[in-house]
Amino acid sequence: MTILCPGDFIVVGETMEGSSFKPSDWAERLGGALSSLRNRRVVYSPLLMPIVYEGIRCLRVAAELEMEYPAIYKEVIEFSNNNHLKVVCDVPG
Repeated sequence: MTILCPGDFIVVGETMEGSSFKPSDWAERLGGALSSLRNRRVVYSPLLMPIVYEGIRCLRVAAELEMEYPAIYKEVIEFSNNNHLKVVCDVPG
C-alpha cells in the first residue's frame, strides 16, 4: 500500500500515451541522486524513493524535496514533463 502525505506525488513509469517508459531502471537512476550505500546495499531517501505502484515502476517524491533539494526537485519535474510521464497526486489509502 502506498500512502502519500500532502504535497507528495508519484511519477509513474508510463507515458501519457500509455506505453511503458524505458529504460526500466529509470526510477532507481533518479532516486540515486539522494541514495547512499550501507553494507553494500543501496538505501534510498524517503524524499525520493523508487516504488512499485499498481504494478508499474514509479518514483515517490516527497513534498520536502522541493525545499531541501530544489535542483533535484527541478530535475525530477523536468524529467517527467520531457518524457510525458503520468503523475499521481492522490492515492487512496
